[in-house]
Amino acid sequence: MSVSPTRLVGLGIAVSALALSLVACGSGDNSNSAGSGSGGKKIALLLPESKTARYEALDRPLFTAALKAACADCELLYSNADQLADKQQQQAEAALTQGANVLVLDPVDGKAAAAVVASAKAQNVPVIAYDRFIEGANYYVSFENEAVGKLQAQTLVDTLKAAGKTSGNLAMINGAPTDPNAADFKKGAHSVIDSSGFKVAAEFDTPDWSPNKAQDWMEGQLSAIKNGLVGVYAANDGTAGGAIAALKGGGVKPLPPITGQDSELAAIQRIVAGDQTMTIYKAVKPQAEAAAKAAVALAGGGKADSTSDVKGVPSTILDPIAVTKANINDTVVKDGIYKVSDICTASFAAACAAAGLK
Repeated sequence: MSVSPTRLVGLGIAVSALALSLVACGSGDNSNSAGSGSGGKKIALLLPESKTARYEALDRPLFTAALKAACADCELLYSNADQLADKQQQQAEAALTQGANVLVLDPVDGKAAAAVVASAKAQNVPVIAYDRFIEGANYYVSFENEAVGKLQAQTLVDTLKAAGKTSGNLAMINGAPTDPNAADFKKGAHSVIDSSGFKVAAEFDTPDWSPNKAQDWMEGQLSAIKNGLVGVYAANDGTAGGAIAALKGGGVKPLPPITGQDSELAAIQRIVAGDQTMTIYKAVKPQAEAAAKAAVALAGGGKADSTSDVKGVPSTILDPIAVTKANINDTVVKDGIYKVSDICTASFAAACAAAGLK
């Protein structure tokens, strides 16, 4: 069963609007000019997929803007792999053939990306691992991934205990088994849940981070766990949306607390409406800016600034933030990710007023 078409259409409209508002960039999948000069370096940005709304709505335009600010005459070579590791490898090879001086790579498959790193290094082209770690990369910029899982799980547990629940069944909907970050989120979440008094009654690693597959799995679990279900750990907003659709379709009322990640507009609206409990805000703007600055430095043969070291790779690691109904104004609205008018459309006007969004 697929996710509600109305929900998906709404998300698509929000994604398109936000992308246009953040940066005016070309619509082609292969390249974009990040500056008007002809003598600048070529920087390749290789993103993994578009099912997760943040990549096209936030990462791409924010990186484009940051690169233009750091290097007006650099050229951006852009590709999205549509969740296909083989396609991403071909895109990386194409970028190298086009003369890319640096690859900024968010891998579909962290292990498969090692081949991209090897190919780039053979041509003396540095690789920046963006958002997901890659062995052998020259630089890494991301968030503290185990901390993300811990923050999600702790918020879930705290919400349940605040409601007077100290035991019961949880469903865990993790991320893609090919994504190294997903393993870290899962590890961090288990470190909290396993000692919380709540039981993981069913658990699923979601192929491709697919909301549809998360929904299908949740639907298949309901007959066995519906009666004792008190909460759902969903690793990101897409899988949360799939779980919510399954629970609503299965007649679960009221919905149990449900986590998420990425602060997608649809998720923020679900939080306002009370369907989703929280999401993780990973401030993409500083992440994109750090990656762009590192790319420019490495392209020029310099050294990128770093704040830490991850497995021998110089890194910039940022802190995640839990977003609940109580702090939407102080996070995604304050940082300009969404306007209140983006969130508080007609369908959510009453809920927004009750939440103090205005």
